[in-house]
Amino acid sequence: MSLSATSDPPFSNLGRVSKLTEQMLQKGYFNFCPSETWTPSVNLYETDHSYLVCVDLAGVDKEKIDVEVLENQLTLKGQREVPMFGPLHAPEDSPGVPGSARRPRVHLMEIDHGAFCRQVELPEDVVRENITAQYVNGMLWIEIPKT
Repeated sequence: MSLSATSDPPFSNLGRVSKLTEQMLQKGYFNFCPSETWTPSVNLYETDHSYLVCVDLAGVDKEKIDVEVLENQLTLKGQREVPMFGPLHAPEDSPGVPGSARRPRVHLMEIDHGAFCRQVELPEDVVRENITAQYVNGMLWIEIPKT
């Protein structure tokens, strides 16, 4: 599959929407995504028959992802726990698990965790009733059929 980047419609106004959203947040206007959230990265694709939204949600339990379509807005919300490895999940009184394995010192924490929210403006030529989503290898793929 060949890919091409373009700033032409239907997603050409995303930059403008992003700047507008930032301005609204700074001025205290109501925002559907609380300011304490992190924003997952997305890729937007288009085929002859649909638009595809790929959302990077590695480590997010798929049961904690809400996808909502209202008018021309696709809104994704959810929660990602702090990443933990093996023995770090062990309870305090687990035999054979030293205390230092349960409570590591953090030297660097770049992976966002907690509540997330991402909004994508949808083009006009979509069939909202037939939107589907699949969660594969930490990526949420949303297919939005065209009319």
